[in-house]
Amino acid sequence: MRLRLFFLFSPLFICLPALPLAAQSPPSAPSSQTPLIQTNAQAVAVDVVVTKGSGEPVLGLAKHDFQILEDGKPQAIDLFEEHTAPINAPFLIPNQLPPHVFTNLPAAPQSDAVNVLLLDSLNTPEADQAFVHKQIADFLRNMQSGTRIAIFALNTKLRLLQGFTADQSLLQVALNSKAAQPGTTPASRTRDDDLRDKEELSIIGEMVGNSEGSNQEAVKSDARSMDLHVATQAGQRSSLTLAALQQLARAMAAIPGRKNLIWFAGSFPVSIFPNGASRQTLANGKEIGDAVRQTANLLTQAKVALYPVSAQGIIVDHTTNADSAGQPNGDNFETNPNQELPAHSANTGAMEQLARDTGGKAFYTSNNLSQSIAGAIQNGSHYYTLVYTPPDAQMDGKFHRLEIKLTESKANLSYRRGYYADQANAATAQAKAIPASDPLPPLLAHGLPASTQILYQARVAPLTPQPAADAAHIGGNTNLAGTLIRYKVDLVILPATVSLALAPDLTHNGKIEVALVAYDAAGKPINWTGQTFGMVLNPDSYAQIKRAGIPVHLQLDLPQADLTLATGIYDLNAHRAGTLEIPVSAQQ
Repeated sequence: MRLRLFFLFSPLFICLPALPLAAQSPPSAPSSQTPLIQTNAQAVAVDVVVTKGSGEPVLGLAKHDFQILEDGKPQAIDLFEEHTAPINAPFLIPNQLPPHVFTNLPAAPQSDAVNVLLLDSLNTPEADQAFVHKQIADFLRNMQSGTRIAIFALNTKLRLLQGFTADQSLLQVALNSKAAQPGTTPASRTRDDDLRDKEELSIIGEMVGNSEGSNQEAVKSDARSMDLHVATQAGQRSSLTLAALQQLARAMAAIPGRKNLIWFAGSFPVSIFPNGASRQTLANGKEIGDAVRQTANLLTQAKVALYPVSAQGIIVDHTTNADSAGQPNGDNFETNPNQELPAHSANTGAMEQLARDTGGKAFYTSNNLSQSIAGAIQNGSHYYTLVYTPPDAQMDGKFHRLEIKLTESKANLSYRRGYYADQANAATAQAKAIPASDPLPPLLAHGLPASTQILYQARVAPLTPQPAADAAHIGGNTNLAGTLIRYKVDLVILPATVSLALAPDLTHNGKIEVALVAYDAAGKPINWTGQTFGMVLNPDSYAQIKRAGIPVHLQLDLPQADLTLATGIYDLNAHRAGTLEIPVSAQQ
Protein backbone atom coordinates (compact mmCIF):
# COMPACT_ATOMS: atom_id res chain seq x y z
CA MET A 1 0.00 0.00 0.00
CA ARG A 2 1.43 3.35 -1.04
CA LEU A 3 0.71 6.07 1.47
CA ARG A 4 -0.32 9.49 0.22
CA LEU A 5 -0.52 12.48 2.52
CA PHE A 6 -2.80 15.29 1.47
CA PHE A 7 -1.57 18.69 2.64
CA LEU A 8 -3.62 21.85 3.02
CA PHE A 9 -2.09 25.31 2.81
CA SER A 10 -2.87 27.86 5.49
CA PRO A 11 -1.24 31.02 6.88
CA LEU A 12 0.26 30.61 10.34
CA PHE A 13 0.19 32.78 13.41
CA ILE A 14 0.04 36.43 12.46
CA CYS A 15 -1.61 36.69 15.89
CA LEU A 16 -0.60 33.72 18.01
CA PRO A 17 -3.17 31.76 19.99
CA ALA A 18 -2.49 30.57 23.51
CA LEU A 19 0.10 27.80 23.49
CA PRO A 20 -1.22 24.32 24.28
CA LEU A 21 1.87 23.53 26.33
CA ALA A 22 2.17 26.92 28.02
CA ALA A 23 3.43 25.30 31.21
CA GLN A 24 6.21 23.57 29.32
CA SER A 25 9.29 25.12 27.81
CA PRO A 26 10.01 24.19 24.19
CA PRO A 27 12.81 21.65 23.81
CA SER A 28 16.20 23.17 24.38
CA ALA A 29 18.82 23.13 21.65
CA PRO A 30 21.98 21.21 22.53
CA SER A 31 24.46 23.59 24.11
CA SER A 32 28.07 24.34 23.21
CA GLN A 33 27.98 22.79 19.77
CA THR A 34 30.99 23.32 17.53
CA PRO A 35 30.12 25.22 14.35
CA LEU A 36 29.41 22.89 11.44
CA ILE A 37 29.99 22.99 7.73
CA GLN A 38 26.49 24.07 6.77
CA THR A 39 25.24 24.43 3.23
CA ASN A 40 23.83 27.89 3.93
CA ALA A 41 26.55 29.21 6.26
CA GLN A 42 29.78 31.07 5.55
CA ALA A 43 31.88 29.50 8.33
CA VAL A 44 33.43 26.12 7.51
CA ALA A 45 34.47 23.76 10.32
CA VAL A 46 36.59 20.66 9.76
CA ASP A 47 37.45 17.98 12.32
CA VAL A 48 40.98 16.55 12.03
CA VAL A 49 42.20 13.32 13.65
CA VAL A 50 45.99 13.33 14.05
CA THR A 51 47.73 10.05 14.85
CA LYS A 52 51.21 8.59 15.00
CA GLY A 53 52.24 5.61 12.93
CA SER A 54 51.25 3.34 15.82
CA GLY A 55 47.72 4.80 15.83
CA GLU A 56 48.21 6.76 19.05
CA PRO A 57 46.70 10.27 19.01
CA VAL A 58 48.99 13.29 18.77
CA LEU A 59 48.09 15.62 21.66
CA GLY A 60 48.71 19.27 22.43
CA LEU A 61 48.94 20.73 18.92
CA ALA A 62 48.21 24.44 18.48
CA LYS A 63 46.58 26.51 15.72
CA HIS A 64 49.94 27.47 14.20
CA ASP A 65 50.75 23.76 13.70
CA PHE A 66 48.04 23.46 11.02
CA GLN A 67 47.60 24.77 7.49
CA ILE A 68 44.26 24.46 5.69
CA LEU A 69 43.69 24.90 1.95
CA GLU A 70 40.42 25.18 0.02
CA ASP A 71 40.78 24.32 -3.67
CA GLY A 72 44.54 24.70 -3.26
CA LYS A 73 44.41 28.17 -1.67
CA PRO A 74 45.60 28.70 1.95
CA GLN A 75 42.96 29.87 4.43
CA ALA A 76 43.26 31.78 7.71
CA ILE A 77 42.08 29.72 10.69
CA ASP A 78 39.51 31.74 12.65
CA LEU A 79 38.79 29.25 15.45
CA PHE A 80 40.77 26.30 16.80
CA GLU A 81 39.73 23.69 19.38
CA GLU A 82 41.17 20.44 20.67
CA HIS A 83 38.66 17.74 21.69
CA THR A 84 38.98 14.59 23.77
CA ALA A 85 35.97 12.35 24.41
CA PRO A 86 36.07 11.20 28.05
CA ILE A 87 34.78 7.91 29.38
CA ASN A 88 31.60 8.31 31.49
CA ALA A 89 30.67 11.63 29.86
CA PRO A 90 27.53 13.21 31.40
CA PHE A 91 24.26 12.47 29.64
CA LEU A 92 22.22 15.06 27.75
CA ILE A 93 18.75 14.05 28.99
CA PRO A 94 15.49 15.85 28.09
CA ASN A 95 13.60 17.42 30.97
CA GLN A 96 10.97 15.32 32.71
CA LEU A 97 7.76 15.68 30.71
CA PRO A 98 4.16 15.50 31.92
CA PRO A 99 1.82 12.65 30.88
CA HIS A 100 1.00 12.40 27.15
CA VAL A 101 3.87 14.77 26.23
CA PHE A 102 6.85 13.52 24.19
CA THR A 103 9.97 15.02 22.60
CA ASN A 104 12.38 14.03 19.84
CA LEU A 105 15.34 15.58 21.68
CA PRO A 106 17.65 12.54 21.99
CA ALA A 107 19.27 11.32 25.19
CA ALA A 108 22.98 11.11 24.42
CA PRO A 109 26.38 11.55 26.06
CA GLN A 110 27.28 15.24 26.28
CA SER A 111 30.66 14.44 24.83
CA ASP A 112 32.98 15.69 22.12
CA ALA A 113 32.51 12.38 20.26
CA VAL A 114 29.95 9.57 20.30
CA ASN A 115 30.13 6.08 18.78
CA VAL A 116 27.49 4.24 16.76
CA LEU A 117 27.52 0.64 15.50
CA LEU A 118 25.71 -0.09 12.22
CA LEU A 119 24.94 -3.76 11.47
CA ASP A 120 24.36 -3.86 7.70
CA SER A 121 22.64 -7.07 6.57
CA LEU A 122 21.57 -5.42 3.31
CA ASN A 123 25.14 -5.47 1.98
CA THR A 124 26.45 -8.52 3.85
CA PRO A 125 26.17 -12.29 3.15
CA GLU A 126 24.35 -14.22 5.85
CA ALA A 127 27.44 -16.21 6.91
CA ASP A 128 29.43 -12.99 7.37
CA GLN A 129 26.56 -11.49 9.37
CA ALA A 130 26.88 -14.33 11.89
CA PHE A 131 30.62 -13.66 12.13
CA VAL A 132 30.01 -9.92 12.76
CA HIS A 133 27.34 -10.75 15.35
CA LYS A 134 29.78 -12.93 17.32
CA GLN A 135 32.59 -10.37 17.14
CA ILE A 136 30.37 -7.52 18.38
CA ALA A 137 29.13 -9.73 21.22
CA ASP A 138 32.77 -10.34 22.21
CA PHE A 139 33.44 -6.61 22.19
CA LEU A 140 30.40 -5.82 24.34
CA ARG A 141 31.40 -8.42 26.94
CA ASN A 142 34.88 -6.93 27.26
CA MET A 143 34.40 -3.25 26.46
CA GLN A 144 35.85 -0.62 28.76
CA SER A 145 33.49 0.33 31.56
CA GLY A 146 31.65 3.57 30.87
CA THR A 147 31.87 3.30 27.07
CA ARG A 148 28.54 4.50 25.68
CA ILE A 149 27.44 3.40 22.23
CA ALA A 150 24.24 3.12 20.18
CA ILE A 151 23.33 0.28 17.80
CA PHE A 152 21.48 0.57 14.48
CA ALA A 153 20.56 -2.18 12.01
CA LEU A 154 20.06 -1.88 8.24
CA ASN A 155 17.99 -4.45 6.38
CA THR A 156 15.51 -3.06 3.86
CA LYS A 157 15.30 0.01 6.12
CA LEU A 158 17.15 1.49 9.06
CA ARG A 159 16.17 0.65 12.64
CA LEU A 160 17.44 1.87 16.00
CA LEU A 161 18.09 -1.18 18.16
CA GLN A 162 19.46 0.61 21.22
CA GLY A 163 20.07 4.26 22.04
CA PHE A 164 23.26 5.45 23.73
CA THR A 165 24.04 3.45 26.83
CA ALA A 166 26.98 1.94 28.70
CA ASP A 167 24.80 -0.89 30.02
CA GLN A 168 26.27 -4.08 28.55
CA SER A 169 23.12 -6.08 29.25
CA LEU A 170 20.94 -3.64 27.28
CA LEU A 171 23.39 -3.68 24.38
CA GLN A 172 23.45 -7.50 24.39
CA VAL A 173 19.64 -7.62 24.35
CA ALA A 174 19.63 -5.29 21.34
CA LEU A 175 22.25 -7.37 19.56
CA ASN A 176 20.24 -10.55 20.17
CA SER A 177 16.94 -8.99 19.04
CA LYS A 178 15.11 -10.29 15.99
CA ALA A 179 15.99 -7.20 13.93
CA ALA A 180 19.72 -7.85 14.47
CA GLN A 181 19.72 -11.54 13.61
CA PRO A 182 21.49 -12.74 10.43
CA GLY A 183 19.20 -13.03 7.40
CA THR A 184 18.82 -12.21 3.73
CA THR A 185 17.10 -9.26 2.08
CA PRO A 186 15.28 -9.08 -1.28
CA ALA A 187 17.82 -6.61 -2.68
CA SER A 188 20.93 -8.26 -1.24
CA ARG A 189 23.54 -9.79 -3.47
CA THR A 190 26.82 -11.28 -2.33
CA ARG A 191 30.19 -11.63 -4.02
CA ASP A 192 29.50 -15.36 -4.23
CA ASP A 193 26.35 -14.70 -6.25
CA ASP A 194 28.40 -12.89 -8.89
CA LEU A 195 30.99 -15.67 -9.03
CA ARG A 196 28.36 -18.40 -9.30
CA ASP A 197 26.62 -16.52 -12.12
CA LYS A 198 29.92 -16.47 -14.02
CA GLU A 199 30.40 -20.15 -13.25
CA GLU A 200 26.89 -20.96 -14.51
CA LEU A 201 27.47 -19.12 -17.78
CA SER A 202 30.83 -20.85 -18.16
CA ILE A 203 29.20 -24.28 -17.73
CA ILE A 204 26.46 -23.39 -20.22
CA GLY A 205 29.12 -22.20 -22.66
CA GLU A 206 31.03 -25.47 -22.32
CA MET A 207 27.85 -27.47 -22.88
CA VAL A 208 27.01 -25.44 -26.00
CA GLY A 209 30.59 -25.57 -27.22
CA ASN A 210 31.57 -23.57 -30.26
CA SER A 211 28.36 -24.23 -32.15
CA GLU A 212 26.77 -21.35 -33.99
CA GLY A 213 23.19 -20.21 -34.14
CA SER A 214 20.46 -20.24 -31.55
CA ASN A 215 22.49 -21.93 -28.78
CA GLN A 216 25.12 -19.18 -28.78
CA GLU A 217 22.40 -16.54 -28.88
CA ALA A 218 20.75 -18.20 -25.89
CA VAL A 219 24.00 -17.97 -23.92
CA LYS A 220 24.32 -14.27 -24.78
CA SER A 221 20.70 -13.72 -23.80
CA ASP A 222 21.29 -15.39 -20.43
CA ALA A 223 24.35 -13.22 -19.88
CA ARG A 224 22.38 -10.06 -20.65
CA SER A 225 19.59 -11.12 -18.27
CA MET A 226 22.06 -11.81 -15.48
CA ASP A 227 23.79 -8.47 -16.02
CA LEU A 228 20.44 -6.66 -15.89
CA HIS A 229 19.45 -8.50 -12.70
CA VAL A 230 22.78 -7.69 -11.06
CA ALA A 231 22.52 -4.02 -12.06
CA THR A 232 18.96 -3.78 -10.73
CA GLN A 233 19.89 -5.31 -7.39
CA ALA A 234 22.97 -3.10 -7.11
CA GLY A 235 20.86 -0.03 -7.79
CA GLN A 236 18.33 -1.06 -5.15
CA ARG A 237 21.02 -1.64 -2.55
CA SER A 238 22.68 1.68 -3.36
CA SER A 239 19.40 3.58 -3.00
CA LEU A 240 18.54 1.86 0.28
CA THR A 241 22.05 2.40 1.64
CA LEU A 242 22.04 6.11 0.79
CA ALA A 243 18.59 6.49 2.37
CA ALA A 244 19.86 4.77 5.54
CA LEU A 245 22.90 7.04 5.78
CA GLN A 246 20.65 10.08 5.36
CA GLN A 247 18.33 8.85 8.11
CA LEU A 248 21.27 8.19 10.42
CA ALA A 249 22.53 11.71 9.87
CA ARG A 250 19.07 13.14 10.62
CA ALA A 251 18.78 10.98 13.73
CA MET A 252 22.10 12.26 15.13
CA ALA A 253 21.77 15.89 14.03
CA ALA A 254 20.83 17.20 17.50
CA ILE A 255 23.62 15.31 19.28
CA PRO A 256 26.62 17.58 19.90
CA GLY A 257 30.11 16.68 18.77
CA ARG A 258 31.59 14.20 16.35
CA LYS A 259 29.76 10.96 15.48
CA ASN A 260 31.95 7.94 14.74
CA LEU A 261 29.81 5.57 12.63
CA ILE A 262 31.35 2.08 12.77
CA TRP A 263 29.76 0.36 9.75
CA PHE A 264 29.96 -3.44 9.39
CA ALA A 265 29.26 -4.73 5.85
CA GLY A 266 30.45 -7.26 3.30
CA SER A 267 30.47 -4.63 0.54
CA PHE A 268 30.12 -0.84 0.43
CA PRO A 269 28.13 0.07 -2.70
CA VAL A 270 28.23 3.89 -2.44
CA SER A 271 30.70 6.74 -2.61
CA ILE A 272 29.96 10.06 -0.96
CA PHE A 273 32.25 12.78 -2.33
CA PRO A 274 33.82 13.32 -5.77
CA ASN A 275 37.18 11.66 -6.27
CA GLY A 276 39.34 14.40 -7.78
CA ALA A 277 37.66 16.03 -10.77
CA SER A 278 35.02 13.33 -11.18
CA ARG A 279 33.02 10.91 -9.03
CA GLN A 280 33.92 7.29 -8.74
CA THR A 281 30.60 5.72 -9.71
CA LEU A 282 29.29 2.30 -8.86
CA ALA A 283 30.02 -0.69 -11.02
CA ASN A 284 26.60 -0.43 -12.65
CA GLY A 285 27.09 3.28 -13.39
CA LYS A 286 23.67 4.24 -12.02
CA GLU A 287 24.59 6.18 -8.90
CA ILE A 288 22.08 9.03 -8.46
CA GLY A 289 23.89 12.34 -8.17
CA ASP A 290 21.19 14.18 -6.20
CA ALA A 291 20.88 11.38 -3.62
CA VAL A 292 24.66 11.21 -3.18
CA ARG A 293 24.90 14.98 -2.84
CA GLN A 294 22.11 15.05 -0.25
CA THR A 295 23.80 12.24 1.69
CA ALA A 296 27.11 14.12 1.66
CA ASN A 297 25.45 17.30 2.91
CA LEU A 298 23.57 15.54 5.72
CA LEU A 299 26.66 13.63 6.91
CA THR A 300 28.69 16.84 6.80
CA GLN A 301 26.15 18.88 8.76
CA ALA A 302 25.76 16.14 11.39
CA LYS A 303 29.56 15.69 11.70
CA VAL A 304 29.47 11.97 10.91
CA ALA A 305 32.76 10.19 10.18
CA LEU A 306 32.55 6.72 8.59
CA TYR A 307 34.55 3.79 9.92
CA PRO A 308 33.91 0.93 7.44
CA VAL A 309 34.68 -2.52 8.88
CA SER A 310 34.85 -5.47 6.50
CA ALA A 311 32.57 -8.31 7.56
CA GLN A 312 34.65 -10.77 5.51
CA GLY A 313 37.53 -11.01 7.96
CA ILE A 314 40.82 -12.16 6.50
CA ILE A 315 40.47 -12.64 2.75
CA VAL A 316 41.95 -15.93 1.55
CA ASP A 317 43.80 -15.98 -1.77
CA HIS A 318 42.61 -19.24 -3.34
CA THR A 319 45.37 -19.16 -5.96
CA THR A 320 47.65 -20.61 -3.25
CA ASN A 321 45.48 -23.73 -3.04
CA ALA A 322 47.12 -26.96 -4.19
CA ASP A 323 44.40 -27.66 -6.77
CA SER A 324 44.86 -24.30 -8.47
CA ALA A 325 48.67 -24.24 -8.56
CA GLY A 326 48.33 -20.47 -8.66
CA GLN A 327 47.24 -20.61 -12.28
CA PRO A 328 43.88 -19.36 -13.61
CA ASN A 329 42.32 -21.76 -16.08
CA GLY A 330 39.18 -20.79 -17.95
CA ASP A 331 36.17 -19.00 -16.57
CA ASN A 332 34.98 -21.63 -14.09
CA PHE A 333 34.94 -20.36 -10.49
CA GLU A 334 36.30 -23.64 -9.17
CA THR A 335 39.30 -23.54 -11.53
CA ASN A 336 39.70 -19.75 -11.51
CA PRO A 337 39.26 -18.45 -7.97
CA ASN A 338 41.35 -15.45 -9.02
CA GLN A 339 38.06 -13.89 -10.15
CA GLU A 340 37.53 -13.00 -6.48
CA LEU A 341 40.54 -10.70 -6.27
CA PRO A 342 39.24 -7.76 -8.36
CA ALA A 343 36.02 -7.72 -6.33
CA HIS A 344 37.95 -7.72 -3.04
CA SER A 345 40.26 -4.99 -4.31
CA ALA A 346 37.32 -2.82 -5.40
CA ASN A 347 35.63 -3.29 -2.02
CA THR A 348 38.69 -2.31 0.03
CA GLY A 349 39.16 0.66 -2.29
CA ALA A 350 35.57 1.74 -1.65
CA MET A 351 36.12 1.39 2.12
CA GLU A 352 39.28 3.49 1.99
CA GLN A 353 37.55 6.19 -0.03
CA LEU A 354 34.50 6.34 2.30
CA ALA A 355 36.78 6.65 5.33
CA ARG A 356 39.11 9.15 3.69
CA ASP A 357 36.30 11.36 2.39
CA THR A 358 34.52 11.61 5.76
CA GLY A 359 37.49 11.71 8.14
CA GLY A 360 37.26 8.14 9.45
CA LYS A 361 39.35 5.00 9.06
CA ALA A 362 38.80 1.68 7.25
CA PHE A 363 39.37 -1.72 8.90
CA TYR A 364 39.77 -4.91 6.83
CA THR A 365 41.84 -8.10 6.47
CA SER A 366 41.37 -8.93 10.15
CA ASN A 367 39.41 -11.66 11.90
CA ASN A 368 39.39 -9.64 15.13
CA LEU A 369 36.50 -7.25 14.52
CA SER A 370 36.23 -6.65 18.25
CA GLN A 371 39.68 -5.10 18.10
CA SER A 372 38.60 -3.07 15.05
CA ILE A 373 35.71 -1.56 17.05
CA ALA A 374 38.07 -0.58 19.86
CA GLY A 375 40.47 0.90 17.31
CA ALA A 376 37.71 2.96 15.67
CA ILE A 377 36.53 4.29 19.04
CA GLN A 378 40.08 5.23 20.02
CA ASN A 379 40.76 6.86 16.63
CA GLY A 380 37.67 9.07 16.79
CA SER A 381 37.96 10.05 20.45
CA HIS A 382 40.57 12.78 20.00
CA TYR A 383 40.49 15.40 17.25
CA TYR A 384 41.01 19.06 16.43
CA THR A 385 38.42 21.43 14.94
CA LEU A 386 39.56 24.10 12.48
CA VAL A 387 37.12 26.87 11.49
CA TYR A 388 37.70 29.32 8.65
CA THR A 389 35.73 31.67 6.39
CA PRO A 390 35.56 30.58 2.72
CA PRO A 391 37.22 32.93 0.23
CA ASP A 392 34.09 33.29 -1.90
CA ALA A 393 31.13 34.77 -0.01
CA GLN A 394 28.70 33.51 -2.65
CA MET A 395 27.54 29.91 -2.29
CA ASP A 396 28.19 28.57 -5.80
CA GLY A 397 26.77 25.04 -5.45
CA LYS A 398 30.10 23.45 -6.36
CA PHE A 399 32.20 20.90 -4.51
CA HIS A 400 35.14 22.55 -2.75
CA ARG A 401 38.17 20.39 -2.00
CA LEU A 402 39.90 20.66 1.38
CA GLU A 403 43.50 19.85 2.24
CA ILE A 404 45.03 20.06 5.72
CA LYS A 405 48.74 19.84 6.52
CA LEU A 406 50.97 20.09 9.57
CA THR A 407 53.43 22.94 9.24
CA GLU A 408 56.39 21.08 10.77
CA SER A 409 55.89 17.65 12.35
CA LYS A 410 54.78 14.59 10.41
CA ALA A 411 51.74 12.48 11.33
CA ASN A 412 48.70 10.80 9.82
CA LEU A 413 45.78 13.20 9.26
CA SER A 414 42.15 12.13 8.76
CA TYR A 415 39.55 14.77 7.86
CA ARG A 416 36.60 15.45 5.60
CA ARG A 417 37.90 16.12 2.09
CA GLY A 418 35.45 18.81 1.05
CA TYR A 419 31.92 20.18 1.06
CA TYR A 420 29.17 21.25 -1.32
CA ALA A 421 28.50 25.01 -1.20
CA ASP A 422 24.77 24.62 -1.69
CA GLN A 423 22.39 27.48 -1.06
CA ALA A 424 18.98 26.73 0.45
CA ASN A 425 17.05 29.25 -1.62
CA ALA A 426 18.63 27.97 -4.83
CA ALA A 427 17.49 24.45 -4.00
CA THR A 428 14.02 25.76 -3.24
CA ALA A 429 13.86 27.61 -6.56
CA GLN A 430 14.90 24.46 -8.39
CA ALA A 431 12.25 22.44 -6.56
CA LYS A 432 9.59 24.92 -7.70
CA ALA A 433 10.77 24.68 -11.30
CA ILE A 434 10.94 20.89 -11.26
CA PRO A 435 8.24 19.40 -9.01
CA ALA A 436 9.61 16.67 -6.76
CA SER A 437 7.99 14.04 -4.61
CA ASP A 438 6.87 15.03 -1.13
CA PRO A 439 9.93 14.71 1.16
CA LEU A 440 8.05 14.08 4.43
CA PRO A 441 6.07 10.78 3.97
CA PRO A 442 9.21 8.60 3.44
CA LEU A 443 10.56 9.87 6.78
CA LEU A 444 7.37 8.70 8.53
CA ALA A 445 7.69 5.03 7.58
CA HIS A 446 6.97 2.79 10.55
CA GLY A 447 9.99 1.89 12.68
CA LEU A 448 12.44 4.52 11.44
CA PRO A 449 14.63 6.31 14.00
CA ALA A 450 13.53 9.81 15.00
CA SER A 451 14.91 12.69 12.94
CA THR A 452 16.33 15.47 15.12
CA GLN A 453 17.17 18.29 12.73
CA ILE A 454 13.97 20.02 13.92
CA LEU A 455 13.29 19.65 17.65
CA TYR A 456 9.80 19.71 19.11
CA GLN A 457 7.44 18.50 21.82
CA ALA A 458 4.18 16.72 21.08
CA ARG A 459 1.13 16.29 23.29
CA VAL A 460 -1.22 13.50 22.18
CA ALA A 461 -4.52 12.99 23.99
CA PRO A 462 -8.22 12.32 23.20
CA LEU A 463 -10.13 15.46 22.28
CA THR A 464 -12.43 16.74 25.04
CA PRO A 465 -15.31 16.69 24.44
CA GLN A 466 -15.46 14.08 21.69
CA PRO A 467 -17.36 15.02 18.48
CA ALA A 468 -20.93 13.92 17.81
CA ALA A 469 -21.44 10.40 16.49
CA ASP A 470 -22.46 11.69 13.06
CA ALA A 471 -19.54 14.13 12.71
CA ALA A 472 -17.43 13.85 9.57
CA HIS A 473 -14.28 11.76 10.02
CA ILE A 474 -10.86 13.43 10.09
CA GLY A 475 -8.03 11.78 8.16
CA GLY A 476 -7.10 10.51 4.73
CA ASN A 477 -8.43 6.95 5.21
CA THR A 478 -12.02 7.23 3.95
CA ASN A 479 -12.58 3.51 4.61
CA LEU A 480 -11.97 3.78 8.35
CA ALA A 481 -15.04 2.38 10.15
CA GLY A 482 -16.22 1.35 13.59
CA THR A 483 -16.00 3.21 16.88
CA LEU A 484 -13.43 5.98 16.60
CA ILE A 485 -11.70 8.30 19.04
CA ARG A 486 -10.68 11.78 17.94
CA TYR A 487 -7.20 12.72 19.11
CA LYS A 488 -5.81 16.22 19.44
CA VAL A 489 -2.09 16.53 18.65
CA ASP A 490 -0.43 19.75 19.84
CA LEU A 491 3.13 20.45 18.71
CA VAL A 492 5.55 23.08 20.01
CA ILE A 493 8.54 23.51 17.67
CA LEU A 494 11.89 24.92 18.78
CA PRO A 495 12.17 28.04 16.54
CA ALA A 496 15.98 27.90 16.42
CA THR A 497 15.71 24.68 14.38
CA VAL A 498 13.39 26.17 11.71
CA SER A 499 14.37 28.63 8.98
CA LEU A 500 12.62 31.99 9.55
CA ALA A 501 14.06 34.49 7.07
CA LEU A 502 13.85 38.22 7.73
CA ALA A 503 12.03 40.09 4.93
CA PRO A 504 12.41 43.80 4.00
CA ASP A 505 9.05 44.54 5.70
CA LEU A 506 10.57 43.21 8.98
CA THR A 507 8.42 40.09 8.99
CA HIS A 508 9.98 36.63 9.43
CA ASN A 509 8.92 34.05 6.87
CA GLY A 510 9.04 30.28 6.70
CA LYS A 511 7.19 27.29 5.35
CA ILE A 512 6.78 23.88 6.98
CA GLU A 513 4.87 20.66 6.43
CA VAL A 514 3.40 18.80 9.39
CA ALA A 515 2.00 15.27 9.16
CA LEU A 516 0.64 12.40 11.26
CA VAL A 517 0.49 8.72 10.31
CA ALA A 518 -1.02 6.10 12.65
CA TYR A 519 0.10 2.46 12.40
CA ASP A 520 -1.40 -0.68 13.90
CA ALA A 521 0.62 -3.38 15.67
CA ALA A 522 1.48 -5.00 12.32
CA GLY A 523 2.88 -1.76 10.91
CA LYS A 524 -0.08 -1.11 8.60
CA PRO A 525 -1.09 2.57 8.19
CA ILE A 526 -4.53 3.11 9.74
CA ASN A 527 -5.15 6.82 9.21
CA TRP A 528 -3.18 9.92 8.30
CA THR A 529 -3.37 13.68 7.87
CA GLY A 530 -1.11 16.62 7.13
CA GLN A 531 -0.94 20.35 6.48
CA THR A 532 1.42 22.86 4.94
CA PHE A 533 1.85 26.08 6.92
CA GLY A 534 3.16 29.33 5.52
CA MET A 535 4.54 31.51 8.32
CA VAL A 536 4.48 35.31 8.05
CA LEU A 537 5.36 36.67 11.51
CA ASN A 538 5.27 40.33 12.47
CA PRO A 539 7.85 41.48 15.06
CA ASP A 540 5.56 40.90 18.03
CA SER A 541 4.60 37.39 16.88
CA TYR A 542 8.23 36.56 16.16
CA ALA A 543 9.26 37.70 19.66
CA GLN A 544 6.54 35.52 21.20
CA ILE A 545 7.58 32.51 19.14
CA LYS A 546 11.21 32.91 20.22
CA ARG A 547 10.08 32.78 23.86
CA ALA A 548 7.49 30.00 23.70
CA GLY A 549 8.02 28.01 20.48
CA ILE A 550 5.99 27.56 17.30
CA PRO A 551 2.59 25.96 18.06
CA VAL A 552 0.83 23.65 15.60
CA HIS A 553 -2.47 21.84 16.18
CA LEU A 554 -3.81 18.78 14.32
CA GLN A 555 -6.61 16.28 14.92
CA LEU A 556 -7.01 12.69 13.76
CA ASP A 557 -9.64 9.95 14.21
CA LEU A 558 -8.30 6.57 15.35
CA PRO A 559 -9.80 3.22 16.42
CA GLN A 560 -9.61 2.22 20.08
CA ALA A 561 -6.51 0.02 19.87
CA ASP A 562 -2.82 0.03 20.72
CA LEU A 563 -1.27 2.08 17.91
CA THR A 564 1.86 3.99 16.98
CA LEU A 565 1.53 7.59 15.81
CA ALA A 566 4.34 8.88 13.61
CA THR A 567 4.61 12.67 13.82
CA GLY A 568 6.73 14.72 11.46
CA ILE A 569 7.77 18.26 10.55
CA TYR A 570 9.66 19.29 7.40
CA ASP A 571 11.19 22.72 6.77
CA LEU A 572 10.59 23.34 3.06
CA ASN A 573 13.13 26.19 2.93
CA ALA A 574 16.04 24.67 4.87
CA HIS A 575 15.25 21.03 3.93
CA ARG A 576 15.46 19.84 7.54
CA ALA A 577 13.21 17.32 9.26
CA GLY A 578 12.03 16.33 12.70
CA THR A 579 10.12 13.09 13.35
CA LEU A 580 9.01 11.04 16.33
CA GLU A 581 6.95 7.87 16.81
CA ILE A 582 4.58 8.04 19.80
CA PRO A 583 2.71 5.10 21.40
CA VAL A 584 -1.07 5.50 21.58
CA SER A 585 -2.66 3.15 24.10
CA ALA A 586 -6.17 1.76 23.85
CA GLN A 587 -6.46 2.42 27.59
CA GLN A 588 -5.57 6.10 27.27
